[in-house]
Amino acid sequence: MSFKHTVGIAWEGLTLNKVRSFLTTLGVIIGVAAVIVMLAISAGTEAAIADRINALGANLIMVSQAPAGLGGSGAAGLPNPGAVGVAFVGGGSFAARIGEAQDPLVYEDAQFLSESLEDIDGVSAEQNTSQTVRGARATVEDVEVVGVMTGFPKVRDYELAEGRFFTVEENERKAKLAVLGATIAKDLFGSADPIGQTIGVDSTKLTVIGVMSEKGVVGNTDFDSRVYIPIRIVFQKFTPVRFGGDRIRQILVKASRAEDMSSVMDQIQTALAARRDVDPAELNVRLLTQQDIIAAAGSTTEAFRDLLAWVAGVSLIVGGIGIMNIMLVTVTERTREIGLRQALGARPGDVQRQFLLEAVGLSLVGGLAGVLLGVGGSYVFGRLGTLPTVIVPASIPLAFGAAVAVGVFFGYYPALKAAQLDPIEALRRE
Repeated sequence: MSFKHTVGIAWEGLTLNKVRSFLTTLGVIIGVAAVIVMLAISAGTEAAIADRINALGANLIMVSQAPAGLGGSGAAGLPNPGAVGVAFVGGGSFAARIGEAQDPLVYEDAQFLSESLEDIDGVSAEQNTSQTVRGARATVEDVEVVGVMTGFPKVRDYELAEGRFFTVEENERKAKLAVLGATIAKDLFGSADPIGQTIGVDSTKLTVIGVMSEKGVVGNTDFDSRVYIPIRIVFQKFTPVRFGGDRIRQILVKASRAEDMSSVMDQIQTALAARRDVDPAELNVRLLTQQDIIAAAGSTTEAFRDLLAWVAGVSLIVGGIGIMNIMLVTVTERTREIGLRQALGARPGDVQRQFLLEAVGLSLVGGLAGVLLGVGGSYVFGRLGTLPTVIVPASIPLAFGAAVAVGVFFGYYPALKAAQLDPIEALRRE
């Protein structure tokens, strides 16, 4: 019997009971779709994390105080790149909040790096405080006031919408200037032009010289609702000596190009070691890049992805068990047909191929439908759901191939059982 004839008989067998065939393939459809959708959710989550971190600025190197016992290469305790300052509200010493550190990072370290590093676009340190801010139209409580250096806009890839940013000289002489985020500017001044107007931050009067463009929420930080002022003002007015003085939690350095990252990191270590008069290997600071943070987050999402893959795999196995169950029932129901075909000359191999092709046909149809459902479901889920999705191209052949393998694996035993039927006994079966 020709292979083409066998395929035709197998297809006819599948179409004899369309409803049962559809219900049988449903398990495979769900399994294949689950593989594609779940991998899309995992990939979307990873992409969203990477986008949030990269939105803080490109080619960033984060310099922070290393925990006790960790040198600059330590990986534990990754800092939150969206919260690079410390809010001081209430009493208590700075050292009590972050732990006593030998040679802590200070503002002068950031200044020194800004003046001594090559192949960089900017250096910035940030110091945060929460204050009540008064404008011409309204008074807003608990506003995040951020002391920054002049390199802040370049480091954060954060552009001005109007006005200007303060200069190095203005920062050093503690000029009472402020640059507003887009949202806080509207809250304080409404539709009026805030440039040149005065705001009150606690008891300090500041002149508005610029308004930043809209940046939105990155991580847990709403950049548009913050007020940016010279960092020296924050040290003078809001973090006096008893709160830590000019100590800073983190210095951000932006390399000019991605290829310069390694060179700039070496320069940072050398410069800070020279400033502290210690060997670079003993330097009590840690350098991290955005890729380090993305990799750390990736270890979590990888475990999440593995869990989703196992769940989807179980769905496919359940679908395969359904195919085996139905094929065994089909063999029992068509015993006389099998005996008649063997009596007319069909060999056991022909019978085995027929039923194996029926099982594979079910999985093929289920696989194709599952791919369509998975791709469409990923798109709809990404548009309407709370989790982003990114379809992984490799997941489509992977899921479809797994469906075919399931059909072959779970269809082999029923096909073998059909081929082993004795023709005479089969013809006697009612």
